[in-house]
Amino acid sequence: MRRPFVAGNWKMHHLTQDALPFVDVLREACDRFSDVDVALFPPVTLLSNLSRAFAGVRVRLGAQVCHQARQGAYTGELSPAHLSDVGAQLVLCGHSERRQIFGEDDAIVAARLAAAQEEGLEPILCVGETEDEREKGETEAVLKRQLTSALKDRGSDQVSRITLAYEPVWAIGTGKTATPDIAQEAHAFLRAELRALFGDSIADACRILYGGSVKPDNLAGLLDQPDIDGGLVGGASLQPESFVALIREASRMRPRSVD
Repeated sequence: MRRPFVAGNWKMHHLTQDALPFVDVLREACDRFSDVDVALFPPVTLLSNLSRAFAGVRVRLGAQVCHQARQGAYTGELSPAHLSDVGAQLVLCGHSERRQIFGEDDAIVAARLAAAQEEGLEPILCVGETEDEREKGETEAVLKRQLTSALKDRGSDQVSRITLAYEPVWAIGTGKTATPDIAQEAHAFLRAELRALFGDSIADACRILYGGSVKPDNLAGLLDQPDIDGGLVGGASLQPESFVALIREASRMRPRSVD
């Protein structure tokens, strides 16, 4: 079964005093909506404190990026080993802001994904097209390139431990959201590519999240689509109440059967 999955990406927001109010609220929400998997990706400075605060709470913590080297002379960078050491269980790879603002290309994303898995972190691989690429009819070509580049050296067992996130760049932080039909088309394409590369069992079991101005009032329509398994959420994850509302909406999604 593909269980619904809601992941909150706090980006460069929140200090400790802002983060701790989430603990009790999410503890209750995760108990009430036990059919939804929940993760948070806070700034790395919060990981250690939140790891302790969320002990016994069914919330997994992740990092927003990692370097591909385990150690070395890379001033300011953090390796997967550092992230694991402070409580991270997951890591985002290839988020659109990393690709667009920090120049991370497909080769860097692939290297970081591989390094994360070698350390035991679970990657969420983010893929998506820009507005210009969509207008030129290049969406599928872009998604295929990003997906195959990141997974070309991964075996089926490794791919089975990866979550995908489709995040159209034109919908990140813009208030624009892909319609359910547009999002489903991209998700179905990604699942078909997984099927061609790794077979039915991997494709059917892989969860594909939608990311792009996700809010409590639009998540239900997205989750009605057969290939959308949850949300990678930005702004709406910054307040406990709106994040819980997203979890509540996801709990209404029936888990997808995997044959």
